[in-house]
Amino acid sequence: MRVKILGYAVALVLMAQQAAALTCSNTSAGFDAWKSDFATYAKQQGVGQRGLQALAGSRYSQATINADRNQKGVRYALNDFIRIRLGSLDGFAAMARKRKTRNPEFYAALERIYGVPAGVLLAIHGMETGFGRNMGNIPIVSSAMTLTFDCRRSDFFRPHAIAALKFVDAGVLSLDTRGAAHAEMGHTQFLPGNALIYGVDANGDGRVDFFNEADALASTANFLRQKGWKPGRGYQQGEPNFAVIKEWNAATVYQQAIALAGERIDR
Repeated sequence: MRVKILGYAVALVLMAQQAAALTCSNTSAGFDAWKSDFATYAKQQGVGQRGLQALAGSRYSQATINADRNQKGVRYALNDFIRIRLGSLDGFAAMARKRKTRNPEFYAALERIYGVPAGVLLAIHGMETGFGRNMGNIPIVSSAMTLTFDCRRSDFFRPHAIAALKFVDAGVLSLDTRGAAHAEMGHTQFLPGNALIYGVDANGDGRVDFFNEADALASTANFLRQKGWKPGRGYQQGEPNFAVIKEWNAATVYQQAIALAGERIDR
């Protein structure tokens, strides 16, 4: 047992050293050379041939860098945020309820399994992608690789880059699959690393696909439950589950909008 523990510790040290040896840049200079180095690291992390081919074909995404450099945070007052993102609570809730009535048993099953009400899941789905109408237009693999190569947050995005390549191996992503500017993907805009951890195959086809609505919503419910969602407890400000919404998005106004929209949907 001691030998196994020591071997595992050595492996962790080697992995850390390999990650530390990777270069980064604040421009596109050196991206192709970096991809070759990252391919060695990716192999060691279990990425297969299809993922490595996608890595080789990825391109430096200036659109991703532009979006990353121009982030201003969410600074709207709540009413303004709701008007801009949702139109109105009543109108948004009416659209969400129509979606719920198309498949009420699906949402009821998610609440039985994970304890998360339909209103919360529909609020997230609607706020993130307009119920799947706009899932992004930037190639996910290239975005993930660019953010990992960029010096600003290399360590944060490295596991998401590896996860994106593993989703290519699984046939869920291709080099051309598109998502949001920071490699968020699918109906509820999961980062690839989170998708790998919390993903659920809800439709039973043998793979976790965040571009499938059932998989994406079940995975969102699983994420919230794993982050501490308490079934049957409230989720408005001051109630136990409101803090869990923060795990989904750090902006207070976003959390408030999810809570208010969810309550309106579930009335």
